[in-house]
Amino acid sequence: MKNPLGTTQSRTTLTAVLCATLALVSVGCNRGSGGQSESSGGVKIAIVTRDFTNPYWAALRDGAVAEGKKQGVEVNVQAGSSETDSTGENTKISTLAAQDYDCFGVVPVNATNVITPLVPVAKKNIPILNLDTQISADASKAAGVSYASFIGSDNLSAGQQAGQALMKAMGGRGDVAVLQGIAGEQNGINRQQGFTQETQGKLQIVATQPADYDQNTALTVTGDLLRAHPTITGIFAANDTMGLGAAQAVKNAGKTGTISIISVDGITAALQAVKDGTLSGTISQYPYAEGQLAVQACVNLAAKKPVPARVVAPITLIDKSNVDKALAAFPQPFEPYENPITGGK
Repeated sequence: MKNPLGTTQSRTTLTAVLCATLALVSVGCNRGSGGQSESSGGVKIAIVTRDFTNPYWAALRDGAVAEGKKQGVEVNVQAGSSETDSTGENTKISTLAAQDYDCFGVVPVNATNVITPLVPVAKKNIPILNLDTQISADASKAAGVSYASFIGSDNLSAGQQAGQALMKAMGGRGDVAVLQGIAGEQNGINRQQGFTQETQGKLQIVATQPADYDQNTALTVTGDLLRAHPTITGIFAANDTMGLGAAQAVKNAGKTGTISIISVDGITAALQAVKDGTLSGTISQYPYAEGQLAVQACVNLAAKKPVPARVVAPITLIDKSNVDKALAAFPQPFEPYENPITGGK
């Protein structure tokens, strides 16, 4: 039988058609990758935190998403509906656990709420990062859940720095009220412990009350405390949203400038309040950097590279002396810090 492609011209034409077809198929496959870079190796990272109405957790989300784009990996950050919404947070974790993720990062509401929904993740040997707030080691072990690393700030140190700053603002003496976060939440406990250790025998803590990390609750609680203890000249709030609520209560009482307030987190509104003089200072914990560190750790873990068992995110006091620099650099730290994951600054 005669070969229908017997001429050189015909063979050349067929070769060109095949090459063009293969090129189109290749381009089509690349378009179907969802924009994920080839260098990512298809890494997918899931992070669940508390609620995005709190600017602190929104900043953590933004840092993680930005770092994901930089690294060329997919990052999905979910959250509950409030600071205390453990049920909503657990539902998010359970939903993500049934999907195809290579690494999980979780900020718990309390020491135990996220353990049960993380059991399926642990059974698949997917690395889990404990972010920001410590999860109970004993309860996790009993459930068969372990963590590749803890990434978060040193909250004891944050409380100590807050104590030092408040003593300086108050001239080393006076009566103080402490606004706690969620009752039983470890970060708030550590911050209060550090503050108490630092100020013991110097400042007199006359009232301690939880305000659930909520601005309106803190406004109400502080107003009541100021009426019950008119000698208060200093307030330590375990986070910025409570600090802002306390500042409004102080203003309502006509005592702005006579009561010093130090809080913790370093959100934009608190930085602006420091600049305006309604807050004496805030201990910035740089949640944006914490989100970046979480993604960097997950990328390393997916590549079977080591990650430190504990990664301490940077903190620093923001007051009148450096608030302009902090605002200009926000949400990034305005000073370089050692990165234990990448080994750089």
